[in-house]
Amino acid sequence: MKLKALIVDDEYPARQELRFALSSFENIEIVGEATNAQEALALINALDYQVLFLDVSMPGMSGLELGAAIQELPRQPHVIFITAFDEYAVQAFDVNAVDYLLKPVEPGRLKKAIDKVIKITQESSFSDPPAGPEPQEPETRSAASQQGQIKIDRIPAEKQGKTVLVAESDVYYAFTEQDYIYIKTFSDKLFTRFTLKELEARLNHSIFFRTHRCYLVNLHKVKEIVPFFNGTYNLVVEDKENSEVPVSRAQAKKLRKILGF
Repeated sequence: MKLKALIVDDEYPARQELRFALSSFENIEIVGEATNAQEALALINALDYQVLFLDVSMPGMSGLELGAAIQELPRQPHVIFITAFDEYAVQAFDVNAVDYLLKPVEPGRLKKAIDKVIKITQESSFSDPPAGPEPQEPETRSAASQQGQIKIDRIPAEKQGKTVLVAESDVYYAFTEQDYIYIKTFSDKLFTRFTLKELEARLNHSIFFRTHRCYLVNLHKVKEIVPFFNGTYNLVVEDKENSEVPVSRAQAKKLRKILGF
């Protein structure tokens, strides 16, 4: 799979450095460069790009504003932010960024970001439902229905080389870290092979809330709601470390409605 890429950065040396770094990836085809957000929007409207390598700080419309504008387009390239500033990461994921890389970009991190885009693109290409289900005998449908009713409130996770079953009530939050998914209990951080989307579907919807692209939190374990900036919040949970879970601006509105504040 070859992805059509657009580089957006107001600094020529930065664009050239990134172009050189991307030249080693056979699955990336750089078919455009833009020096500002307005140029980028014109190019995105003219060509179907799969991935956008985007700087945050640019004159006029910022990269974050461009990322928000892209969400309104019928064709939306996947966005990878590449910037010298680390303080905009939460805002970047508010506009559905795939990744957020800091300059100078490490080749390994760049590869992981591109692999994410490829995985998302491949999954979306197979997401269309089939023309119709194959007919089942009544007995088969009955068995499948009965099997589908089996549900336990335990989540398999790994600890010290063993698989442990974590009770739903013991999950404080789940989160993404360097392409892996972890479950946080009171004192442990446990690796799980579920995606956040799968965990969201598996856990009790009336208790667990997707606060952010990278976080799913047990609202029964939240003890404080701290305003952050630009309409976002941090949730302080009651684990051993009093961890803070970010709430994106989009999800903050839903959270206020759920909690009634």
